[in-house]
Parts: sequence; structure tokens; C-alpha cells
Amino acid sequence: MSDPYETTEQHLERLLRRALNSFDLPDGTVERLGSALAHSSSLHSSHHSSTLHRETYRHTYLLSDGSPLTLWELVHCGQRDPEGPRCGSQPGDRQHELYDDEADVHIAAARLAGGFRDAPVFGDEGPQGDLEILTALMAAPPAPLPRMYAPDNSADHARRVLRRAENGDVPGEETAHLLRAAFAHHITQVFGRQCQVDGRDAGFTLYEHAFLLLDGSETSLWEVEHTATPDGRHMCEVYADEEAARGAMESRTRIC
Repeated sequence: MSDPYETTEQHLERLLRRALNSFDLPDGTVERLGSALAHSSSLHSSHHSSTLHRETYRHTYLLSDGSPLTLWELVHCGQRDPEGPRCGSQPGDRQHELYDDEADVHIAAARLAGGFRDAPVFGDEGPQGDLEILTALMAAPPAPLPRMYAPDNSADHARRVLRRAENGDVPGEETAHLLRAAFAHHITQVFGRQCQVDGRDAGFTLYEHAFLLLDGSETSLWEVEHTATPDGRHMCEVYADEEAARGAMESRTRIC
């Protein structure tokens, strides 16, 4: 993964050059990385199957002011024939993505086609199976564990969650303004299932992004990640409350 003779500057340049989404990194992050003095890279997690190869790397940089900064790199290739060439055996078959937020790299990993394949499959048991889908989607979640808020550029995290939403009724400017005062946040995966939508596999995941504001109050964004789209691509929707988020998932599974 790393060349022991590679300087930190060369290492960072290589990461940014090969990442498909390096342009999406916050300008402040890229600017801070310009003062990196040393770096350390390690494998954080991996998944290998006949259809998907996915690895997540953690790259930590020591900056000139003595503070650390971490980039999360997602490396993947997938949807290959099980009997075909293994990931990395041909030039250009590995794709790289970079994130400065651990939660974002987890979400990106879930977007890969294999991300939902280990979940239970619904929708293949007739009307009773369809009823179970809707019941599960609308069921009240179990009592949550106490939130452990982490101060980690939370206002920028909220901005990015809202920015990637594709639904027309995404929370508006009032919510965005409120979240500019967020100084800590906590992410919880509330729901995750796979079902058949219009004869195709579709995955649904619901996240709560809870934010602690400067005045001590709390507020949340509810993010629905799903592949119930006409072309099977991944889509992100964001809602101001859990009821609206679960209602959106329910409406999309009515065609199961």
C-alpha cells in the first residue's frame, strides 16, 4: 500500500490524484494537509467476496501545529464474474475514494452493490412478506443506547449530509442555519433491510445524525440510503424527523 521511501508530500499527492472524489474534500481540510510533516497508513477493514472486493484504509497525518488529521480511503472493485480476474489484476480496475469523516466512508461502503447483500431478503413470500416489510419499516426502534457525542467538525458534517440529499422535501435553510451551531454529533444506524422492489434487489438503511448545539439543545437529521431507483443506483434522502423518513421508505416499498 505504501512506499517506505515515499515522502509525506508524495504520499498525499498520490492519494489526491487517484481519488475519484478528491474535489469533494473541504477546502479547509486540503489546506491543512499542506502542512503535513509525517504520515502513517493502516488497513482499517476489508471485505472480499466473489462479487465485491472492498478495503478501507486510515491515513493519519501529523501537521506542523502538532495536531493529527485523518483521511479515510475506500478502495473497491466489484460486480465481476466469480470466475473472472481478481480485483487489482488489471490496470484501472480498482477505484479509490477519499473522506475526512469516518461516518462518510462507512456510508460510502454501504453504497457499493455488495453492501446490502448480507441483509435478510424480503418480498419473496407473497402478501404476507410485503406486510412484514411495511411493519418492519414503521416499527418503533428499540430503546437507543446513550449518545456519545463527539466534537468533530460537526457543522460541516451537517452541511455535507444536507448537500448529498436528493429528495425535494429536504430540510430547508432554517434547519441549515440551526445546524451551523452544531459542535458535536453522534451517528446511529437505526434500520437496515433488503427487499425486492419491482423485481430487483433494493437495500434500505436509515441513519440518525444527532447534533448537540452550542446552547445545549439537540436536533437530528434522518438519512435514508436506498437503491430503490429505476436504474438501481444509490440514492440519499434526508428528512427532519423519523416519521417522515420511515414514511418515505414505506412509500418506496409499496411496489414490492
